Amino acid sequence: METTRTTSTTHRLARAASLVMVLFLVSRVLGLLREVVIARQFGASAEMDAYLAAFRLPDFLFYVVAGGALGSAFIPIFTGYLAREDNPGAWRLASAVINWVALFLTGLGGLAAVFAPWIVHYFFADFAPAQQTLTIELMRWMLISTVIFGVSGVVMGILNAHQHFFLPALAPVIYNLAIILGAWLLGPIWGVRGLAAGVVVGAASHLLVQLPGLLSGERLRYQPVLAWRDPSLREVARLMGPRVLGLAAVQLNFVVNAVLAAGLTAGSLTALNYGWIIMLLPQGIIAQAVATALFPTLAALAATEQWAELRRIFALTLRSLLFLTLPAAAGLVVLSEPLVRLLLERGKFDSAATTATAWALSFFALGLTAHAVVEIATRAFYALKNTKTPVVIGVAAMAVNIGLSWVFLRLFAGWGWPPHGGLALANSIAVTLEMVALLALLRPQMGGLAESGLVGAVVKMTLATAGMTLALGLLLPFCRPARSGSEGSSGWQWAGWSIWGWLIAWALRS
Repeated sequence: METTRTTSTTHRLARAASLVMVLFLVSRVLGLLREVVIARQFGASAEMDAYLAAFRLPDFLFYVVAGGALGSAFIPIFTGYLAREDNPGAWRLASAVINWVALFLTGLGGLAAVFAPWIVHYFFADFAPAQQTLTIELMRWMLISTVIFGVSGVVMGILNAHQHFFLPALAPVIYNLAIILGAWLLGPIWGVRGLAAGVVVGAASHLLVQLPGLLSGERLRYQPVLAWRDPSLREVARLMGPRVLGLAAVQLNFVVNAVLAAGLTAGSLTALNYGWIIMLLPQGIIAQAVATALFPTLAALAATEQWAELRRIFALTLRSLLFLTLPAAAGLVVLSEPLVRLLLERGKFDSAATTATAWALSFFALGLTAHAVVEIATRAFYALKNTKTPVVIGVAAMAVNIGLSWVFLRLFAGWGWPPHGGLALANSIAVTLEMVALLALLRPQMGGLAESGLVGAVVKMTLATAGMTLALGLLLPFCRPARSGSEGSSGWQWAGWSIWGWLIAWALRS
């Protein structure tokens, strides 16, 4: 009976992870298409650097205040009301959260718009005056999207709590399409201002496409209340606290990278951005999808004190992540340049931009496995109702990243290497240390991590990855374009060879 229950849990987790992985794949591919269109239109330029710098603050405000932190705190309490069939209480809470989010983000956005000149002059002092002026203008426009996204995020949580997933899943698709159209149709006329317009229109579309889900049935019972004395609202705020700090630490790393890259060669910030986005493609498809499916299972096992099964599931998931991400990381390092060429080198994104982006990608890829493990390790802490430890470790990793960024920036420049690669390397080292610290502190709380089987699996997967890397390295010269215009065929060649490399890794692992 115990074996049957164990097998059922594993299969259920695998099915859930597979489903979420497919949805993440669709989202990531469309997001990548968005970046391809933007790269073709604007390349790696000072104008694009201004757009990315302007995007940081609105993105920071939304991500920290109304992104993952709000969803992780609001949805469980709102769902609890629905489970007790207390629909009036549920809608009173939802209305209060919507109103507070709108007021808070409007206030923060208004202050940021007023102080935008000082913010830009302080953080991006190395930008030319015209570039600073453009950054200020773009920032003020895109701050509008922060308020819209905040409300849209709450609406998404409400629909998910009602088991309505189609419209929330469609919203990011519409958002990406709006940005693509902004870059494609308005970019030639307005430059990056057209791209910023696409962001604002996309944010509005993100909200509007979900409203029919609220209007159907009896879901919409909005009330113009703040209910600041409501215990459930205060519980949402309390649960958000540690998560907000953790997300702020993550976002601050991006701000620091943007500030440090602003003083480098024009296009360095853009190269870092695209290198990071390409690394996130396998990280999102594999790690975030698995973590999303894993968290409810870990929480249920912890709640029922099934510690042995919790350890087994976590160790199984950890081994699966290593098997998927180690060869993916090696492939990104070895094939960084042909991959960037295949995806981005067209239009204004020239060979110099490809080289700069591939340089950043190769160093970001070194941290791919660590990023993946951190995703599931933090979920394990949350399942154990420990939200403070991941925050403390995350803040420490942020400090390490900032310090190493400053050091490697100067070391790379002294060695004659493109300095922006040092920023990517600092990120990978910091997240690797974060992974080690999280696993070390998680082990005693879980009563072990099934180390005996894990160590052997890691050794086998490392050897398999080394074999794959060697195979790809030997085949890479045959994948280089022989003449101008053959970049596309070269990309498909290395894609085929990388599949063979993965099969080699799988065979060696077996």
